[in-house]
Amino acid sequence: MVTFYDLLVFVHVFSAILGLGPGFVMIYIVTKAANLTELKHAYIIRSRLHIFVMVGGTLLLITGIWMGLLHTYLFQQGWYVTSLVLYLIALGFGPSVLSPRSKPVKALLKKSTGDEIPPEYFVLSKKLFFYERIENTLFLIVIALMILKPF
Repeated sequence: MVTFYDLLVFVHVFSAILGLGPGFVMIYIVTKAANLTELKHAYIIRSRLHIFVMVGGTLLLITGIWMGLLHTYLFQQGWYVTSLVLYLIALGFGPSVLSPRSKPVKALLKKSTGDEIPPEYFVLSKKLFFYERIENTLFLIVIALMILKPF
């Protein structure tokens, strides 16, 4: 018999795959572009993948908290509380850190013409990708805590 909690775990795991999986390849997609046309297309793909990241990430948070509310002892587990705090910090990166750094990149790509990638892009994207890597590291730590439950 499948319980409601079991269903939440199922949705939680699939949400992690749906939401976090695409997020880990978003940098790679745009770094392989050889010219401006490819780069603009890569950012379109990246934007479409971001929808999966947002939906999966939201479901991940909702189901994770819901499981904690059903099994309140989880809020006394270090791995659970640490995962939740790190996840919230990583989620906060989107609007507070990543968005302000991605807007100039998008604006530059929108106004750029020709087929050569503007040199300014590399400066702007390097800053953006630095923070995306930090966010990805936070998510990897959360995944490791969820699997290992070390404390």
